Amino acid sequence: MASPFDNPFGLSALSLPLREQRLKVLSSNLANADTPGFQAQDFDFQRALAGAEDQSRRVSTRSAAGGESILSQSLGSAPDYRSYVTTRPGLQPSLDGNTVNSETENAAFGRAVLEYRASLTFFESRVRGLMTAITGQ
Repeated sequence: MASPFDNPFGLSALSLPLREQRLKVLSSNLANADTPGFQAQDFDFQRALAGAEDQSRRVSTRSAAGGESILSQSLGSAPDYRSYVTTRPGLQPSLDGNTVNSETENAAFGRAVLEYRASLTFFESRVRGLMTAITGQ
């Protein structure tokens, strides 16, 4: 049975690095808008979040069963996000094979920034709530 203390920061702590990874992928698309043959990519955030939740649940279960601590397991290795990066088909590929559409990428990047900021706000709110509970102020 999961305790509220297993992951006191909830989904916002899991989503921040995933949202950061999506921003990196989208910025790479924008940076390579003029690179011949470059294929636009996207990051499947929903699938990555489901994978991160599953991983978090497994780590929590192992630590509750007397295994390693959650901190030592999470510091072990950086997650591999490459499996969540997909190639996005271009709406109208250029003659040189590049499938990046600058308008589409700018819109996706703007939305990703807003989503990242929202996740960060939720995370900050949770930290503030925990600090209030600890200090009583």
